[in-house]
Amino acid sequence: MAGNLTREEARERARLLKVESYEVALDLTEGEERFESVTTVRFTSASPGASTFIDLHGANVRKVTLNGTDLDVSAYDADKGRFPLTSLAASNELVVDADCTYMRTGEGLHRFVDPVDQKVYLYTQFETADAHRMYACFDQPDLKATFQLTVLAPAGWEVVSNSAATGVEELPEQAGKHGTIQAARRWEFAPTPVISTYITSLVAGHYHKVTSEHDGIPLGIYCRSSLAEHLDADNILEVTRQGFDFFHRVFGVRYPFGKYDQLFVPEFNAGAMENAGCVTFLEDYVFRSRVTDAVVERRAETILHEMAHMWFGDLVTMRWWDDLWLNESFATYMSVLAQAEATRWNRAWTTFANVEKSWAYRQDQLPSTHPIAADIPDMQAVEVNFDGITYAKGASVLKQLVAYVGLDNFLAGVRDYFAEHAWGNTELEDLLNALERTSGRDLSSWSKEWLETSWVNTLRPEFEVSGGRFTSFDVVQEAPVEHPTLRSHRIAIGLYSLAGGKLTRTRRVELDVVGARTSVSQLIGEEQPDLVLLNDDDLTYAKVRLDEDSLRTLVDGGINAFTESLPRALCWTAAWDMTRDGEMSTRDYVKLVVSGVATVSDITVLQTVLRQARLAVQQYADPAWRAEGLSLLATELRALLGSAEPGSDQQLSFLQAFSAVATSEEDLDVLQAVLDGTSVPEGVTVDADLRWTLVQALVSGGRLAEDGIQAELERDPTAKGERSAAMCRASIPTAEAKQAAWAQIVGGELANAVARAMIGGFQDPHHPELLVPYREKYFAEVGRIYQEWTFDQASTFAVGCFPALLIEPTTVRSAHDFLSTAQPPQALRRLILEGADGVRRALRNRETDAASA
Repeated sequence: MAGNLTREEARERARLLKVESYEVALDLTEGEERFESVTTVRFTSASPGASTFIDLHGANVRKVTLNGTDLDVSAYDADKGRFPLTSLAASNELVVDADCTYMRTGEGLHRFVDPVDQKVYLYTQFETADAHRMYACFDQPDLKATFQLTVLAPAGWEVVSNSAATGVEELPEQAGKHGTIQAARRWEFAPTPVISTYITSLVAGHYHKVTSEHDGIPLGIYCRSSLAEHLDADNILEVTRQGFDFFHRVFGVRYPFGKYDQLFVPEFNAGAMENAGCVTFLEDYVFRSRVTDAVVERRAETILHEMAHMWFGDLVTMRWWDDLWLNESFATYMSVLAQAEATRWNRAWTTFANVEKSWAYRQDQLPSTHPIAADIPDMQAVEVNFDGITYAKGASVLKQLVAYVGLDNFLAGVRDYFAEHAWGNTELEDLLNALERTSGRDLSSWSKEWLETSWVNTLRPEFEVSGGRFTSFDVVQEAPVEHPTLRSHRIAIGLYSLAGGKLTRTRRVELDVVGARTSVSQLIGEEQPDLVLLNDDDLTYAKVRLDEDSLRTLVDGGINAFTESLPRALCWTAAWDMTRDGEMSTRDYVKLVVSGVATVSDITVLQTVLRQARLAVQQYADPAWRAEGLSLLATELRALLGSAEPGSDQQLSFLQAFSAVATSEEDLDVLQAVLDGTSVPEGVTVDADLRWTLVQALVSGGRLAEDGIQAELERDPTAKGERSAAMCRASIPTAEAKQAAWAQIVGGELANAVARAMIGGFQDPHHPELLVPYREKYFAEVGRIYQEWTFDQASTFAVGCFPALLIEPTTVRSAHDFLSTAQPPQALRRLILEGADGVRRALRNRETDAASA
């Protein structure tokens, strides 16, 4: 891995330097492996004569000049990615002339060749500290500067950066360093405002583009040429316009970066990246096949999330990665607020409760849990903190804060924060001060409770009933010994009664829950309802438990009877939490799903519940009941597939879920008939992506092998087809196929997206017995890989290949033996501990399920 910048090194460099500007000239015409990068940096030093270093990774350094004097290029430390600078003047000009390396890992400047037409596509991904893979820079968020780019690129390419191009010069064909090259263009871009290095950007290649405008802002949508027919630019632009109108209204500050381009790029490692004015997205958001509205909703949330970053993160940036949540939690909260109030997805908070908060609860109960405002001593520590706490828990806590101070006061504080800190860097205290001024509340205790502590509290109802009415009602708050904080919660309690086949709220009480036990006097004398729901309306961040009577109401069909989407989603989440925590058996959860899933109208909730049910059977079920559980799910899904409205999202969801659990010969016959076209349900279109879903299920079931996979790849010779074929080959249920896949995975030569696909197929949950030999091999390789590979690739292996499907005490022991003997870096230690905790949880839940038989 590249050099690991520490917080203390960054603080010292920020104390010493003030960076004024970067001018970066790139030549992208000189080959497939490297590109020329010439960087001119102007900066001042608070201590003339002092020494520091500039970051540059993976380069062949030709020449370095500081204030007109050539420096010794042999001083470049390629392993750490640093070039030492000594005898600084008060004002300095540094020129670094180097050849840098194209990446295939989704980091730095990534290069991709489209297998459809052999066209080349480049894009950058610099967060957290990979800008110095493309140009020499002081790569930390608080050393902001202006950035001006000049790019020599082949003719016919589009080139996009943070600011608009000010000129494009046509150059004739000429002889390059590696022979004659095609005609080229020189692109000149306007200087950016003052921004951090990690949000600078370059995207170049044969991109297809759609342009528009809104409220004086030029808009651009880009994708690969071979995907142009699938680009639904109208929908993307509609959400973009809605987002700008909403954020302009609530933030009180206009979008600060001129034009706004959104680019869907191949082999991206994340969902999106908030490069100022040049946002990059996962290419899967260009839908070449039919998707459910849940996926379209997720894309809209991602669009709004990245747009919110133009203010939270780009205009005002955290000083150091301790406050990463200032970027991510706020962008998550604001994107859902915008979605709920400004788009057609007015149930966005239901999705948030079901998806984001479930992610947060899961992450917060791992041994690696950490405060929202985390302690980040170095770059390796922050790399693993892009997690459910930083995004989803932080956003959940902000939602709770809004309930506490009021939305108007909250947004007023945000506007003051932007006004005071525009173009600067901030810490937690800066935001709290702004919110305290506008709300009139002291937030110091709130911050200590919610931002500076770890874990999630559990809230339980405890009550006594006489004559059908409550004689006492308490909310009990729990916390484990290791994380004993009992927080103050603002919650609503909903009482729901069944009448006429509908489960409706008959009483709502809102109150503060403080300490271990809070009495709810308002409910004394109330008639006991069919269901009691703590944290109704999802005001706070806490797990909730259902009493026995309420749970029975749900299992007996009440889950189908809700008239509102949010309480139904909260009940599904509570049942899933109880299953994960071993308080509800897997078979009872699956039976709840089977009895209730047919009436779930919210497509996001439906897909989440189906995914959780599959996970529960595959990992949490008593092995003696596992086959029965899979059969129970498959039978119900097959029936639902037959009865679903043709062409509906529910129909597609049922087919996708059925494909994931079909293991019997009869069920595989159904999938084979759909793939062959001999028996396709009315309304189902067997398009490219659905075909691969069916093929993988049939490969896993032993119906198709290499020849069938190759035939499907010839039918779909695209990048997505290549990845899908790689996944299918790794899914072949033979020892030979697993060995071949393992050899490719650990070889380190695969592109990032292909590696992820192959790992997904290798870890086929239907055949864990084939993975037994790879438990020992994993622990023999993971230390080396983490040391030698880039972070994204190494962490993909560390997480994806962990023997999570070998749910045995041996796996837990092997993990802890590795940690005690190898003494790995803290970031890898965290990933191994998380994997072992997942196995330990599954073992416990299997015992719970077996005991319920």
